[in-house]
Amino acid sequence: MLQISYIRQNTALVKEKLAVKNFGDISIVDRILQMDEQVRKLKTETEILQSAINAASKEIGMLMGKGEKEAAENKKQEVAGNKSSLQNLAARLAEAEKALLDDLIMLPNLPHTSVPKGKTPEDNEVVREGGKKPSLPASALPHWELIKKYDLVDFETGAKLTGSGFPLYKGRGAKLQRAIIQYFLDYNTAAGYTEYLPPLMVNEATA
Repeated sequence: MLQISYIRQNTALVKEKLAVKNFGDISIVDRILQMDEQVRKLKTETEILQSAINAASKEIGMLMGKGEKEAAENKKQEVAGNKSSLQNLAARLAEAEKALLDDLIMLPNLPHTSVPKGKTPEDNEVVREGGKKPSLPASALPHWELIKKYDLVDFETGAKLTGSGFPLYKGRGAKLQRAIIQYFLDYNTAAGYTEYLPPLMVNEATA
């Protein structure tokens, strides 16, 4: 997720990169900045009011110590009113922060400076190629069809366990994932990598 500080300091660049990515609603950047300004304003008001409450609370103690009960009582009413206002400010701040976050998560990561603008595969620029391209038969299936054919992934259960976008590999799919992990471990170990297995801690919830 893009950081609000980065958007604030690089507004024109963010809009430019979103345009490269053909992002639909670039005006969301201005909306995010307006919401950020509102959040910062509410935070400042909250801090000022909290500071006033703290100062008044100390003053109440001093007035009581001097025997000025009426002045202390008036100050208590002032504090009570400020606390009520503080609660209202806190609610508005929480609402504004949520709205800001909801818009922020809608922004994709920005493309690299080398990425050309385009909408179709033909607009892509080939930087380099490696190896020999395989010659696939006419009956070759794309990976999403192979997943169904060989029952490699359970998307429905994965979504229930972790959320959308987290597949649950099963059977040969799980074995393939394990084999790929082992391959990369062996490859990088041969290149000097040292493998570590840190201890795991599980907190048991009690009723």
